[in-house]
Amino acid sequence: MLTAKEILGKFNSYLDNLPYTREPQSLYEPVKYVLSMGGKRIRPSLMLMAYNMFKDDPESIMPQACAIETYHNYTLLHDDLMDNADMRRGMQTVHVKWDANTAILSGDSMLVLAFQRMMQCPGDKLKPVLDLFTETSLEIGEGQQYDMDFETRTDVKEEEYIEMIRLKTSVLLACSLKIGAILADAPAADADNLYKFGEQMGLAFQLQDDYLDVYGDPAVFGKAIGGDILCNKKTYMLINAFNRADGVQRGELLKWVTAKQFDPKEKIAAVTDIYNQVGIKRLAEEKIEYYFAQSRKYLADVNVADERKAVLAAYTDKMMKREK
Repeated sequence: MLTAKEILGKFNSYLDNLPYTREPQSLYEPVKYVLSMGGKRIRPSLMLMAYNMFKDDPESIMPQACAIETYHNYTLLHDDLMDNADMRRGMQTVHVKWDANTAILSGDSMLVLAFQRMMQCPGDKLKPVLDLFTETSLEIGEGQQYDMDFETRTDVKEEEYIEMIRLKTSVLLACSLKIGAILADAPAADADNLYKFGEQMGLAFQLQDDYLDVYGDPAVFGKAIGGDILCNKKTYMLINAFNRADGVQRGELLKWVTAKQFDPKEKIAAVTDIYNQVGIKRLAEEKIEYYFAQSRKYLADVNVADERKAVLAAYTDKMMKREK
């Protein structure tokens, strides 16, 4: 079996050497640019690890691993455009480096390329793989729309938020794992357990992201903390702060959430102070621990020897011990 480092190295080498022979180059140059930005390559790594649990030639599914990374970066390209973000991973976003029209068109081409690459799987796997990939793609769009809808709502419930992050984040992790299992001829029960493992892991991962935005170390996190607070993002933290707040605290939260003009540092400090008063830090930690523990139950049910699960288990352990 390959180590996580070996898997990442082989994937990056494959991605870096992908040919782009179609014209016009002005359409495909932003695609190459986006995929060259780096990143953790979590989704293709998960797919390759899941495959490697059952078979010893993960190199054979590099096109599908590339498809999942291409799709993920397509969503980031369009997210950056919708958010009007200037930077991604320390580099200019596509709509800044080129323009908005280029970002839309090149992003659309990335989506098509993702499906084209996914389709390069054996014929007997084509239907289950594309069925899952298509359903996942629709779910991610649904999650993004829920996230946008929540921006104008003040009554978002915790269960609505969990469903939104399941759709927006978790299902692509789960899809990556299950496609890896399908391509490795894994039993259906094992493929399903890997999907559920990824789904629960994704919830823990996204909740941890919410947590780090408030309680992370800015020097380690790689960006200033409190961004979610400043834009009134309906996170697990804010939703539960409203649920737990007394009348005075709720009034203070509403004041900051509805304020049109404010000092950013003052707002972050004030909202974080309310979080601390109502016990949000520990509540979030417990929820993260819950979903992480649930994910481990599904991994335990995958019917392969523990040593063949070791790389995936260690990799996801490291994901949940991150500080950035």
